[in-house]
Amino acid sequence: MSRDLELFPRDENGDALWNMHSQGDDLAIAREIDFSIIFPDEDSAIRFAVHLLRNDQKVSFSAYEGNDELPWQVTVHPLMLPAHENISGFEALLASESERFGGRIDGWGCMAQDAA
Repeated sequence: MSRDLELFPRDENGDALWNMHSQGDDLAIAREIDFSIIFPDEDSAIRFAVHLLRNDQKVSFSAYEGNDELPWQVTVHPLMLPAHENISGFEALLASESERFGGRIDGWGCMAQDAA
């Protein structure tokens, strides 16, 4: 199977999507994609979560043990097709919006959907 670089560019998101596709994930099926943003303090994380809620986003909030300097996490769960443009665009939006709250993007993930 040859990699289509328009669908799967050679970057972190393109590599992740290529791996998903190569393992049989049907990327034509929309699903919740979990984007994590980490914050320096609980108040900043809560304020960002409220900002997302006011913009009709589904969110979750928790302590985060993976980074001592950014110990709070907000995860946003939009329903979308797992396509490079969608994921990279949403990550860029989240990075821009979370910056004023001291947040930093910490990755994304989703459940695989088997090709029928």
